[in-house]
Amino acid sequence: MLGYLEDGPNLAALAMNGWGQGEPAWWLNLQAHPQARAQLADGTREVVAHAATGAERARLSDLWRSLDKDLDGYARLRSTETAVVVFEPRISVEG
Repeated sequence: MLGYLEDGPNLAALAMNGWGQGEPAWWLNLQAHPQARAQLADGTREVVAHAATGAERARLSDLWRSLDKDLDGYARLRSTETAVVVFEPRISVEG
């Protein structure tokens, strides 16, 4: 189970092992193979994952902070930056 927020057609999640060290296995797997299937309450979505950077990361981090006022305090428990992972809809090309 993975917590996420909706950002238009995208989903966004924080890649963390609780607030402990290291990258979670699901994020390591997605870095190697970014295409995935997200199973949600309203159905399944085919997605492609990437790490948010720059303005996208800042905007999504602000959205997460609006949900969790202690986010920055928890993030300081980790020695590395927590990736903000974006799941974009995967567009299938029929040939």
